[in-house]
Amino acid sequence: MARCIFHIDLDAFFASVEQVHNPELKGKPVVVGGDPNRRGVVSSASYEARPYGIHAGMPLSQARRFCPQAIFLQVNFNRYQQASAKFMKILTDFSPIIEPLGIDEAYLDVTEYQQPYHSHEQMASAIKERINKELNLTASVGISACKVIAKIASDLCKPDGLLEIAPGKERDFLTPLPVSKLPGVGKKTEQALKEMGITTIGELASCPLEEIRKTFGMSGIAMHRYANGIDDRLVELPSEPKSINHQITFAHDTLDRHFLESSLRELCNELSDGLRSRNKQAGCIAIKLRYADFETITRQVSLTEASNATQVIFTTALQLLNKTLRERQKPIRLIGIKVSTLTGREKQLPLFDPTEFRTEKQRRLDNAIAQIRRKYSATSIKRGNDIPIKNL
Repeated sequence: MARCIFHIDLDAFFASVEQVHNPELKGKPVVVGGDPNRRGVVSSASYEARPYGIHAGMPLSQARRFCPQAIFLQVNFNRYQQASAKFMKILTDFSPIIEPLGIDEAYLDVTEYQQPYHSHEQMASAIKERINKELNLTASVGISACKVIAKIASDLCKPDGLLEIAPGKERDFLTPLPVSKLPGVGKKTEQALKEMGITTIGELASCPLEEIRKTFGMSGIAMHRYANGIDDRLVELPSEPKSINHQITFAHDTLDRHFLESSLRELCNELSDGLRSRNKQAGCIAIKLRYADFETITRQVSLTEASNATQVIFTTALQLLNKTLRERQKPIRLIGIKVSTLTGREKQLPLFDPTEFRTEKQRRLDNAIAQIRRKYSATSIKRGNDIPIKNL
C-alpha cells in the first residue's frame, strides 16, 4: 500500500486567531509582532496585509512604512497555544500518527486511516471543515506519498487550499518550481545554486549528485533526493522537549540593571510556568545576551537539584546576569533564558528540612499564580517585584 501523508498548515495563524478573537479585525490588514515604534519583527501578517509586501521576519518599522493603516498587535502566546491545542486534537481524531512542526502545522500519516472516507481528498476536506467550524480558521492541506512533497503542496495552495500529488507524479510536479520552494533552501543556498546555473527544482534533480555533494556536503545529498521526489522519512510522534527557552529584544539597547532584572524575572515567570505545565523540572539554567554590536554570548550553570520553582530559576539566572555584567559593560539589545536537563517533577520531601518546605510553599504559590493567569490573562496577577521598570 502506498503511503499517504498530509501536511496541514493553518493560514496566517497568529493574525487569523486575533481576527477570530476580535471580529472587527476581519478584512483588515493585521500585523502581529508588537509596537512598530519599538524594535521587533513581524511574527504574522494577515492576508489583507500581504499585498503591501508585509511578511514574517520583516522589521515592524518597515511594515508600518509599507502599510501605515495596518493594525499592529502584541503577540499573545496563550491565545495561540489554546487554538493550537484544539487544532492538534482535531487532527488526532483522523489519525494517531501525527508530527507537529510547531504551533500551527503538522504532518499526518493517514495511510491506514482513510475509512470511512471514499478518498484522501474527501478526508482532507473533512479536516478543513472541522477546523473552520470549530476554530473559525482556515487551513491548507498538501497530500502526497512523502513529507517533502506534501509540505510543498500545502504551501503552493495557500490560503484555504487543498492539493494532492498522485504517486508517480512527483517529478512532474516539482520540475518547474523554483529551487526556493524546496524546504531547506534558503537565500544563501539559492544563490549558490544560481551560481551553478540551477534555478529550478528540475534542474537540481538533473544535476549529477556528486557535483551537488562536493558543493553542499551531506545536506546536498538530501536536497538532491528531495528534488527527485524521494523522501523516505516517517511521520514521527513528538518526543519530549530537551529544553525550553524564552527571550526578548528591547526597543533600545540598555545597561539599566533594574530594567534588565525586571525583564529577566518576567521571562523566568513564563518559563517556570511552562515547566510546571509539562510536569518538568530543570537541572541546568542558561542566559543569553546579545549586545548592541550583535555579539551574542551564553552563560550556564547546573543546579545541585532540579527545580521548576520561579524563585530558584530567577535567582540562578540573576546570578549569571550579574556576573556577566561585572565582566563587560556593553549595552544589551536582547536577553534570553533557557532551561535544559529536564526531568520528571515529583519527589519525596524530607521530613525535617525547612528549606524543602519553603521551596514547596513557593511551588504552591507559583501554581496558584499560574492558574489565575491561565483563567484570566498573563497580566491579571503579579508579584510586587514583577512590575516592570520602564527603560528610560
